[in-house]
Amino acid sequence: MLLPEKDGSLKLVPSSMVERKAQTEEYTINSDLCNEPGMLERLIVGNYTLGREALSVVSSTRISRMHLDEVRKISHRLMGLGIVQETPERIDLQCSIDPTRFKIDMLIRRLSVIASTINLEAVQAFTEDLQLAEDAIRREDEADMMYWLAIRLLRSAQRDRATADKIGLEEPSQIVYYVLIARHLELIADHAENIAKRAIEFKTRGKEKMGREMISKVINLGEMAQNVFVKAVDCVFSGDIEIANSVLEITKVIRNEHERLMKELPESPILRTVFLELARIADNGAGIAVIAINKALEKPGKICSVKMSET
Repeated sequence: MLLPEKDGSLKLVPSSMVERKAQTEEYTINSDLCNEPGMLERLIVGNYTLGREALSVVSSTRISRMHLDEVRKISHRLMGLGIVQETPERIDLQCSIDPTRFKIDMLIRRLSVIASTINLEAVQAFTEDLQLAEDAIRREDEADMMYWLAIRLLRSAQRDRATADKIGLEEPSQIVYYVLIARHLELIADHAENIAKRAIEFKTRGKEKMGREMISKVINLGEMAQNVFVKAVDCVFSGDIEIANSVLEITKVIRNEHERLMKELPESPILRTVFLELARIADNGAGIAVIAINKALEKPGKICSVKMSET
């Protein structure tokens, strides 16, 4: 069978492949075998990120209350996934999302903004209203939603060149870059959420005290870590190798500051955790900066050019 390509050419594919593509595959999870808490939820997420559209959760007797709660909880956290039919022994889930509606750069930028907001609110909660920390914790679900959606789209693009074109991937090699960037940003959101939890613990327990100087150090290190990953994400799209390199140098300063604070701090588990999480945020930002440099090097430029030599 001949299929038209974007450039006007025709691609010859077996008719059986076209027929398989037109059919929707249905996957079934046996909940009776999901004995550990959270296992069913993780299997649903895994099927979602693999790009599967139709998924059923079944039981030979009756789906337990724990499993029912897991299905309902995770279906609200996965964009486009919904319960279409439910009986005591079976729950049918359907993903109606169209991957071609999204651009991967838009999703990565959105995930970056969410992670940035969580980090800002978490750090500010040490000096302002605890409502900021609570808001930051709630936003982490949104970060997970964007991350899982991005992975779903990237895996779909890996299987289908047309999907890759529609979501804005110029080269197949970029899929690896964006998977890693999305993972770094999701981890940044996780670390920032942990800072928000420590802020709540710090203010509600009241057993530890923080002087004005220490508060200033938390704010300062938080801003530096924020600067690292936000600039790194910008470099992914701008291709600015010099700025990406400066980001990596800033990360060294943050690591040194973290090590110094660990030696200076009194016995304060909460503060030590906060500084550790900020250092981890910077490290993940550095990982994005390295990817930005590698991605930029795929195209010859002023810093790194190419010259063909005759042999």
